[in-house]
Amino acid sequence: MPKKVKKRHLLDYSILIPYLILSCVGLIMVYSSTSANQMSKGLPAAGMVINQLQFWVLSLVAMFFIYKMKTSVYQNKGFIMLAIAVISALLLAVRFTNLGVTINGAQGWIRIGGFSMQPAEYLKIMVIWYLAYILARRQKYIDREFKKAVLRPMLLVGFLIFLVVIQPDLGNAAVLTLIAMVMLLSSGINYMYTYLFGGLGILGSIGFIEALLLTKGSFIPANLQYVYKRFEVFLNPFIDERDTGHQLVNSYYAISNGGWFGRGLGNSIQKKGFLPEAHSDFIFAITVEELGLIVSLIILVILFFLIARIILVGVRSRKPFNSLLCIGIGAMLLIQVFINLGGITGIIPLTGITFPFLSHGGNSLLIISVSIGFVLNISADEKRQRLVDEYQMIETDR
Repeated sequence: MPKKVKKRHLLDYSILIPYLILSCVGLIMVYSSTSANQMSKGLPAAGMVINQLQFWVLSLVAMFFIYKMKTSVYQNKGFIMLAIAVISALLLAVRFTNLGVTINGAQGWIRIGGFSMQPAEYLKIMVIWYLAYILARRQKYIDREFKKAVLRPMLLVGFLIFLVVIQPDLGNAAVLTLIAMVMLLSSGINYMYTYLFGGLGILGSIGFIEALLLTKGSFIPANLQYVYKRFEVFLNPFIDERDTGHQLVNSYYAISNGGWFGRGLGNSIQKKGFLPEAHSDFIFAITVEELGLIVSLIILVILFFLIARIILVGVRSRKPFNSLLCIGIGAMLLIQVFINLGGITGIIPLTGITFPFLSHGGNSLLIISVSIGFVLNISADEKRQRLVDEYQMIETDR
């Protein structure tokens, strides 16, 4: 009987195994990229990787509980709105109270004792969860009544993104905006809105960049002037390689130093004070320098395979909520990879977005792990439903 099949037998190893591999590679690279700097400060070499390991253990526990839950629990409106209210309160607190801590120019962290929390990271999964729930419930009329089905929830999401913008954290705000757009365009809205929003997005982006470069950022607030500097450096980082172009130039050097086979694990030159944020924003440049282009490409293949599997689970799901949740999670990972790699290679301006799995950051790893837990549960739920349907067909034929 399919109903007697235990959930552990439905576990999707094509998602779990890449997750475990990437998490272990991430721990290795966090240690490699932080140990030298830790020792130079007289701190334990493994201090930061131990912190990352603690978050990973917590993440595995969270994944286990999420996987064991019934998927119907995820679709409790009261629970979702409570979570939205909590994250909204945290975003307001981090910006407008003394709880907020400024790191790298953005007042986006809450620090309580030795624990630091970045609400914008948690907002990513909340936006995906909320939109999956709302858009799934409105499938019957989503292609006909845009205002009723889509406009109101998008206004709430827009408000939450605005709270991230004023920190200011434009990198995470851009990720959240792109996630919301992918989910909206995947929800079943009329295809004309797809062309409309796509066209407006492209024209708006081009217009903003041109205005930014022509006016040298004179129309944006003083606390956002770094946006113009990043665009200026993006065009030619070597015009100011000792200041605003310092990070990008040294990222190029790290990638160049690595060559095909790398300098060897732990032998990076750039992580020793030359490349700021080597353990977070520029971790992939250090990975290429130490492990080489070939191994780095293998890591990317594993990551893209994981993302493709997540999206495929969403595409094959017969329940709209399951489908949208998986597509949103896959989009979140893909967008972060694109923005991070685009930044460190000079394809797009730097944004300060970390690389999934590899970058140091307990909050990021926890959210990714929770997201994977959702996908594993949905995959198991869909497999069970297919088994039930097949069994019923067999019984009917008898």
